[in-house]
Amino acid sequence: MKKIYLDNAATTALREEVITEMMHFLRDNFGNPSSSHSFGRTAKTVLESARKNIAKQVNALASEIIFTSSATEATNWVLRSAVKDLGVKRIITSKIEHHATLHTALVLEREYTISVEYVPVLSDGRIDIDKLEQFLEQDIPTIVSLMHVNNETGEILDLNRVVKLCKENNALIHCDMVQSTGKMIFDLQELKVDFMVASAHKFHGPKGVGFVFIRKNTILQPIIYGGEQEKGFRAGTEAVHQIVGMSKALELSYLHLEEEEKYISDLKVYCISQLKIAFPEVKIIGNTTLYNIMNVILPLESSKIGMLLFSLDIKGIAVSRGSACQSGSSKPSHVLGEFLTVEDQQKPNVRISFSHFNTKEDVDGLVQALKEL
Repeated sequence: MKKIYLDNAATTALREEVITEMMHFLRDNFGNPSSSHSFGRTAKTVLESARKNIAKQVNALASEIIFTSSATEATNWVLRSAVKDLGVKRIITSKIEHHATLHTALVLEREYTISVEYVPVLSDGRIDIDKLEQFLEQDIPTIVSLMHVNNETGEILDLNRVVKLCKENNALIHCDMVQSTGKMIFDLQELKVDFMVASAHKFHGPKGVGFVFIRKNTILQPIIYGGEQEKGFRAGTEAVHQIVGMSKALELSYLHLEEEEKYISDLKVYCISQLKIAFPEVKIIGNTTLYNIMNVILPLESSKIGMLLFSLDIKGIAVSRGSACQSGSSKPSHVLGEFLTVEDQQKPNVRISFSHFNTKEDVDGLVQALKEL
């Protein structure tokens, strides 16, 4: 039985070139980049070359890129330091964010004298930016934390407008760009976010490594202490092989972006057409979504919800109902529950997310399996 992987918003397979690059450094260049001998100096050179390459891909300064274990760690750091060290008294976010943002905001609200305000979500899953503008009119030291592409629906935020509003109202802006990094071109010299976070495993790099962009002259205090690694911002010996893999993966993602975006977009269109043929009443969630993510409501009985993913998994097909962080739940996700009607929440939904490794045969296999249910 051929297995079909259609859960690329959760994680992606490594490119072969990334594996080759990482193996070279695992075998041969194993030095500690903080050591002063030749092994360490070689590792340090490799580390800084990777930093420069990543900065080049997003048009940032190398000094603005700090390596972390994940975007989750980076988000925790940015929000906590903004409140603790930068005088922020209010976090503005939405209830359809990743839990790295939502849970951190709730903890900070309990620990410090700050408020957390949630921008409403429109019925199609978009952030109500007009309401955000009203929130920002209040003269309170604020950080806005909104994701560029929603990880469950693929909905794309009008980030340029959000940044403009933040700058006009002297608010800091932190953006979870996990789903868009490597899949959309952006220029951090033009896009004036103060902080952005990314994870390598979302763009065919290794797990356990990510980075945070911290705009020049915006000083955060570390939340991990111990050594002087990462300019003193994040103690702990850097995982050079993972950082090298992330650098290579991001470079290749942008090198092949045009052809892969077209291929995946065509695959998504094909999937939608085949689903509509098989299930005329199927609903596609979202308004303006990224080319590799789609979330659909299936016209099946609510009793199918609990067994849907299990049944597909038995057939060797991997999809999800939303974020992998809550994949075991039969309840509607916190994202979809925020804007879907009660009726639609009671129907099965699946998130289908593609990569360039997928084929039309994968889509046919998924649709056939759904029909058999």
